[in-house]
Amino acid sequence: MNGVKRQALVIGAGPAGLMAAGALARGGCDVVVAEAKPSVARKFLMAGKSGLNLTKDERLERFLAAYHGSCVGLVREAVAGFGPEEVADWARGLGQPVFTGSSGRVFPETMKGSPLLRAWLGTFAGVDIRTRWRWIGFDGAGYAFDTPEGRQVVTPDLCILALGGGSWARLGSDGAWVPWLADRGVNIAPLAPANAGLGVDWSVHMAKHFGAPVKVARLTAGDTSVRGEFVVSARGLEGSAIYTVSRAVREGASLTVDLCPDLTQDEVATRLAKPRGKSTVAAHLRKALKLDPVRLALLMEFGRPLPDDLAPLVKALPIRHAGLRPIDEAISTAGGITAEALDGYAIRAIPGLYACGEMLDWEAPTGGYLLTACFATGLAAARQALG
Repeated sequence: MNGVKRQALVIGAGPAGLMAAGALARGGCDVVVAEAKPSVARKFLMAGKSGLNLTKDERLERFLAAYHGSCVGLVREAVAGFGPEEVADWARGLGQPVFTGSSGRVFPETMKGSPLLRAWLGTFAGVDIRTRWRWIGFDGAGYAFDTPEGRQVVTPDLCILALGGGSWARLGSDGAWVPWLADRGVNIAPLAPANAGLGVDWSVHMAKHFGAPVKVARLTAGDTSVRGEFVVSARGLEGSAIYTVSRAVREGASLTVDLCPDLTQDEVATRLAKPRGKSTVAAHLRKALKLDPVRLALLMEFGRPLPDDLAPLVKALPIRHAGLRPIDEAISTAGGITAEALDGYAIRAIPGLYACGEMLDWEAPTGGYLLTACFATGLAAARQALG
């Protein structure tokens, strides 16, 4: 090499891209990071508005089991090398102490993304970050960009793509890359919403409950069953428990909700068998089962006409819905570059090109799994590219 540094290009300055860029710079490359937006890591900062859940403090075996998709082997291998402990240590190393919440989720003590991002960017000495550089496709062996200075073409020695999936387009991940890679023979599983809410065409009676949290419930779809919270909104059902079952729902499983997860079906039946006197059915349900207004409303919305034997319905209320909300509203996406198109992180059809983060065909629930995998695959892709 005669001492000449390799020229590396990273397209996309989210968590995966920034992690890759830092590793490439430490590995001796001259690094250019191209970001379409006016500033970096916009989705990362948006996540910081709700506390920035970096990872989850749980046994690695259980943590790895949260991942699915054709690239699951690749992702699990990366996370095994840069997982919950390493993410927490990395944040501490940037002067950002972390704490573990009651659910095992790990957050910066500041509960914000911006201090961590500032500290992280402070380690990028010599990395050329070019904002408002939008990738617009290939130009021969080069990469063409729409920039404030007009069209530019960069022809690096190696390139890592970190463009995200197809959700929250206004923050940068718009999926525009899909046809450009597909035209080059790269196999891509269609992008689909993951960790998404459900659309519901509510009756007018539900309007008074919009915004109300359902705090005591168990949702079941296919093999996935989770006790957790969700929210009734004007558009449908949202929240962490809904996101957890969204993969099974997307794959065609029906969804039921257990409105009394602390009681068996027999216990529900026994309580409902008590004489209700002059009470209405709704009042009897509320009193016998201690149903709050929003759970009672859900039972009436999805259970009418009510059967004589209400216990099975209370324990497994079928949810009628219009499917997952659109991909741009989803927290993350499923689909992407499939494992068969890759040799590690290298794209087989295009020499010198690698991909990482949500561009790959994997998915995981919320709770720290998404960010951890983006960090880990960005780092792993850079290490492979360095050779």
